[in-house]
Amino acid sequence: MLILGIDPGLESVGYGVIRKVGSRIEAVDFGLIKTPRVLIPERLKLIHDGVVELIEKHHPDAMATERLLFTKNVTTAMDVAKALGTILLAAADTGIEWAEYSPPEIKLSVVGNGRADKKQVTFMVRRLLALKEDPKPDDVADALAIAICHAFRANMPKV
Repeated sequence: MLILGIDPGLESVGYGVIRKVGSRIEAVDFGLIKTPRVLIPERLKLIHDGVVELIEKHHPDAMATERLLFTKNVTTAMDVAKALGTILLAAADTGIEWAEYSPPEIKLSVVGNGRADKKQVTFMVRRLLALKEDPKPDDVADALAIAICHAFRANMPKV
């Protein structure tokens, strides 16, 4: 199974593609889709096109994203929600299966603790995927963690 994990954002979208074979997982590709400081509709188009390009390049079986939680900065939350919408449109356009997980679900799957901090998540992502160094920036580590979470939970019943 090939899984595309996406950490949504407006300025940068973290992505991570992993392969799961049996109980083994490995990193295939990871990085950022960065957008310049242009109008939001132009940024959303760049994000959509970037995600479609990733899907066409890797042909993943599934895409997973992090469930958005309300933050104190409503403007930022709304912009991230707009980015997530365009990412989901890319999934729908290409017919890819989609799942979402809350931050505690992701941390629990990757670290074994739903309240783990970013350093613990990054450490475990590096370890689980046998990477030579920490994936950076945090958006990339988060995207890989989201993909790992889906690899571990895809066939589990939702509670």
